[in-house]
Amino acid sequence: MSEVLLQTHGLSKRFGGHAAVSEVDLSVRRGEIHCLIGPNGAGKSTLFKLIVGTHEASEGRIEFQGREVTGERPYQRVQQGMSIKMQAPSVFRELPVRQNIHIALQHHARLAELRREEDRLLELLDLAADADKPAGELSHGQQQWLEIGMALALKPVLLLMDEPTAGLSPEETFKTGELIQKLNAEGMTVLVVEHDMAFIRQIAQRVTVLHFGKVFAEGSIAEVIADPRVAEIYLGKTHEHH
Repeated sequence: MSEVLLQTHGLSKRFGGHAAVSEVDLSVRRGEIHCLIGPNGAGKSTLFKLIVGTHEASEGRIEFQGREVTGERPYQRVQQGMSIKMQAPSVFRELPVRQNIHIALQHHARLAELRREEDRLLELLDLAADADKPAGELSHGQQQWLEIGMALALKPVLLLMDEPTAGLSPEETFKTGELIQKLNAEGMTVLVVEHDMAFIRQIAQRVTVLHFGKVFAEGSIAEVIADPRVAEIYLGKTHEHH
């Protein structure tokens, strides 16, 4: 068993009387690509926001690299080695692609290494040919990759991604998967919130299924896909029982 990098214990979030996330125990192991899936309204985005610190937990705790971070602000979690790629791209649209990478890197790389590191990331993201283009002129997929590059500039231990394929074409989605696999092969641990099953099949090593804010199933991608209960909640055959 490899070492647990991120762990939640009994994590819950209530909004008024509604439990969006309820007593979730999640373990992400160092070096894996872990996907968090579930039907709409399952609580995936809420759980993601609890992990990165944009939501405060109602109950439970979060441990990252063996220390509790439950009460820490998002920037403090980033300093510990989390890096976050949110759903909507937030690139500096007027600035060239290279400049976007430069800004993300400037506090994390020495001046002598900056240019080399910019080149490495541009190459990795397949954006070297567009380095001098304003970021706003990139395709939606390329903007998403640029965002991933900006998150990578922090040299994170854990890369957290919220629906990285939203709005992407099937080709761009597949290419995003290849990028994530390449990062993982270099040692990056990745936690992805996603609902695109083809993409999950492409990248996932372990999968946690959420349903009504609770952990519904967990296992390898093969185990989860083979679970008839998971197919049911995805195909909407079951009725809600409270």
